Amino acid sequence: MNDQTPILEIKGIGEKTARLFHKLDIDTVGDLLAHYPRDYERFDGPRQIREVVPGETEAVNGTVLAVPNIKKIRNLNIMNVLIRDGSGSMQLTFFNMPYLLKRFQPGKTFVFRGKVQTKGPALIMEQPRVYSSEEYAKFTGRLQPRYALTKGLTNQAIQKAVQKALEDYAFEEEYFPGAILEEMELTGLSEAIREIHLPRDAESARRAHRRLAFEEFFAFLLLLRKNKDLSNSLPNGYPMFETADTVRYIDSLPFRLTAGQKQVWQEIRDDMEGPRCMNRLVQGDVGSGKTIIALLALLMTAANGYQGALMAPTEVLAVQHFESVKRDTEKYKLAFRPVLLVGSMTAKEKKEAYAKIASGEANLIIGTHALIQEKVSYQKLALAVTDEQHRFGVRQRETLAEKGLSPHVLVMSATPIPRTLAIILYGDLKISVIRELPADRLPIKNCVVNTSYRAKAYQFIANQVSQGHQAYVICPQVEEGEMTDLENVADYAEKLRSALPPSVIVAHLHGKMRPAEKNRIMEDFAARNIDVLVSTTVIEVGINVPNATVMMVENAERFGLAQLHQLRGRVGRGDAQSYCIFVSADEKKETMERLEILNHSNDGFHIASEDLKLRGPGDLFGVRQSGDFAFRVGDIYDDSELLKKTSDLVDRLLDQDPDLSLEVHRPLRVHFENTDRNKVDFRTI
Repeated sequence: MNDQTPILEIKGIGEKTARLFHKLDIDTVGDLLAHYPRDYERFDGPRQIREVVPGETEAVNGTVLAVPNIKKIRNLNIMNVLIRDGSGSMQLTFFNMPYLLKRFQPGKTFVFRGKVQTKGPALIMEQPRVYSSEEYAKFTGRLQPRYALTKGLTNQAIQKAVQKALEDYAFEEEYFPGAILEEMELTGLSEAIREIHLPRDAESARRAHRRLAFEEFFAFLLLLRKNKDLSNSLPNGYPMFETADTVRYIDSLPFRLTAGQKQVWQEIRDDMEGPRCMNRLVQGDVGSGKTIIALLALLMTAANGYQGALMAPTEVLAVQHFESVKRDTEKYKLAFRPVLLVGSMTAKEKKEAYAKIASGEANLIIGTHALIQEKVSYQKLALAVTDEQHRFGVRQRETLAEKGLSPHVLVMSATPIPRTLAIILYGDLKISVIRELPADRLPIKNCVVNTSYRAKAYQFIANQVSQGHQAYVICPQVEEGEMTDLENVADYAEKLRSALPPSVIVAHLHGKMRPAEKNRIMEDFAARNIDVLVSTTVIEVGINVPNATVMMVENAERFGLAQLHQLRGRVGRGDAQSYCIFVSADEKKETMERLEILNHSNDGFHIASEDLKLRGPGDLFGVRQSGDFAFRVGDIYDDSELLKKTSDLVDRLLDQDPDLSLEVHRPLRVHFENTDRNKVDFRTI
């Protein structure tokens, strides 16, 4: 069995199960073994009820006292069960699980495992897992991996498939030299893959995490160095000069550019007028005014007779940009001839757009990743502005180069990464930073609360909706079953519909939905057809709704501070006062103190720096914090020290052996030349 062996070859997996795995992009044994656990559960023995700690996930051995009480509120079925042991009692609450009624007969004893909460003096657990004593004994004292799931595919099914694959899988030989493994304190590849899935203990899981995170960082930084060398060698094929168009546009705006915006605009002008192709990152906090700087660069491009492209992470945001540019073009008589290009357009609409782009009739093309697809032929593409989620890497530059294009590249980022990490992660880009916010921007009002505050929060949301505003509620997972102690989008939306007045329209959104469905929901929210949107962090980018005034984040303790700040940036975009409510299910002092940083600061760069100070290396038991660089294992905050060491190693290695041709490095070169995901062409380094 090897990397490319179809998953159907694994004993016990049939066509139906293979289709479920396919939903998780798992089609081969290699895909399965690269589907790393998203978290681990540590199963301790049951404790007495009087010993449990509120805010912690605990197991108790309890006896059902009476027939469960069931009530129905619209579409929500709520079952309350009272249990007792020799030390005290506890209330359990189950949502939409009426089939458990027959199982919970008075006098029966089970092990219940879940997050302990308080309601006044009473102890409660919501949606705990239920085990017989014999079942629970099998897990006690072990570290259990938990995987990202899809409906119909259980965690146990993935564990079983992984175990079988590990038994029969022929591992690739180690390709990193022993000296590097020793210097970086890394375990071998085969051991790391086994231990990430089946760890003996927390320490072996951390070792596996470190090795696999290192591999990701190494591959990323190797590509980054290639990109840097490529970018530095590109001459400016589209030299420009500033025209009256941009000056008139700035003078016509209903606001003044901040000092930071003016400085960054000067840096961009210098790049576009200079001898080398621009490759610049504009890093600015949410609401700092990056978009107007991008529009000025695109206007300068159009005024010089070239084409510019603005690539957004979602269709909804692309359409919003397009409509905004059209309005400004008419209002300020700008030199733009814009065209929209997104995947959901009809074949006829796309054909018309392609023709306008190829002929040069359109000098500003706004869209999604469709902008660099095969059918798009540009006449004079001189500037590509991209969102961080669609960063131009080596492959995208090669795609444009094959079309005979080497445009200036401007990358916009609202991710407040501390400068020490930004220099590493954006090593191929010159960095500009916009520090201050416009003076007329109302600061967001924040509060950090525990779960007992929910009822008040729901009432507050209802009041805001009654005033004509909208709200977001963020949950860390998509559906019940991924992590039992976390709120999930599907069930939470039902809870809200029951808790809020019937007139409040609630919808939910997550990344596993089909693109067309996601677009429809985001469009409806932007059009004010939805009052409250329950979502995962998929809304972190890709939607601009100035009418939204409330952001409520459940399980805030499971997110990094920088990511919570990003989520907060979805509100505060209009004239009305906006609010952010961070709900923590963990009431420990250090957790609440960490979240309080958000309560006292709206400065993303300060928050990111504090986040970096507070978090320890390789936190295996939290939700991923930094999804911006597509690392499966590594996290730029948790693993920041490893990232820095890996960066130094890559620099030193390429200085000594630029094309990795030395005998000791050849296995490394062969691996990265032949691995699709991390393919590197050493001829261009």
